[in-house]
Amino acid sequence: MKYTVVCLLIWCCQVTNGMNPADTLKDVLGNRSLLPVAATHKKYRISDTATYELQLALDADNRPLYYYRNIFTPVCYTGECKPVYINLYWDLLGNYIRYDLPAKEVLTKLDHREFKRDDYEKLHDILARPNSLLADLAITDLIVPGTENLSDSVDARTGATLKTIKNEVISGAVYTCYTLWHIAHGPVTDEITRITDTYLNPSLLHRFLSSQNHTYQYKALEKIMDKNGRIAPGFEKDIRTLINGKNIFIARYTLQQVYPGFVTGAKAQSWLWDTYTKSGYPLQLTILRKLATVPLSAAMAKQLAVAGSSANEEQFHLILAALQATPGLPEPVIQQLADQLKNTDATRAAAIHALLLQRQPVNHSVKIKMHEYEQTLHPTEK
Repeated sequence: MKYTVVCLLIWCCQVTNGMNPADTLKDVLGNRSLLPVAATHKKYRISDTATYELQLALDADNRPLYYYRNIFTPVCYTGECKPVYINLYWDLLGNYIRYDLPAKEVLTKLDHREFKRDDYEKLHDILARPNSLLADLAITDLIVPGTENLSDSVDARTGATLKTIKNEVISGAVYTCYTLWHIAHGPVTDEITRITDTYLNPSLLHRFLSSQNHTYQYKALEKIMDKNGRIAPGFEKDIRTLINGKNIFIARYTLQQVYPGFVTGAKAQSWLWDTYTKSGYPLQLTILRKLATVPLSAAMAKQLAVAGSSANEEQFHLILAALQATPGLPEPVIQQLADQLKNTDATRAAAIHALLLQRQPVNHSVKIKMHEYEQTLHPTEK
């Protein structure tokens, strides 16, 4: 009891005064470079089950960079409590980034055995899993009370194998892993989001969109596009950059969500076709589906008709759907499609012929090619 009171007094001191990240820290993982260089720090006093300080790192222009918290927590098992000192870091949306330790501190297992390098790395991996099995377990579900032994029923409670569960914890430090994971992914994440929302402005949203952090990008997209996908003024270039970017998931999501007007017109479709030619297959399909929702410019319709001759089956049907959805196809497009009646397989030729029939072309050359195709279907008819 006396030990616990002393620990709590130490904790209160930590909460009140905090530790400046400029103080000497033990970078046990060697990953301090994950954090941008901060110029100043702003403290927020948070009241939850206990009161603690959450600190926001800011750059020289007073722009938010990341959050951190200097933590003391007693970890109690086998009738004994031990103090754990650790510093946790989060990004601006409450996603765990890393941890380090105060200069003279170490983490220990049962029987005061110090963590080895592999243990520190595994702890980082555990804390980096937002969907850990630890999320839905009480500590009494996980271990036998008064021990560090995994409960015999934990696999039944989680539906996971014992081997999988062991990957979520460190042998001899189960309670420590559990406690720190719930701090890293607990109510603090909501507090971080709440504070960051007070800093949101066009400058920060541009930063989010241009970052390599996909959660920042999704957050910014929610803020700059309305429910119909219309874009706030000044962010059009950011949207094009995302669609052209290396993150295929962000690129596809952005294109799917943006309003059709963004890819309507000759200039916009010229850019989109350039993107198509440089993109991987999944984004190409998304582009073709998007084009089926807008009127095609004459140039785009011609490019699609030409591309159809060398497209695979899925691309071909999406191209034809986009052409089908466009009223008044230009004459060169009709001619290009008619030329393909002879040079493609029967299924594609039939689909092209059906489209041409609907358009009722008047061009004599096109009508001849259609008639020749029809003769191959009914060779005895004249």
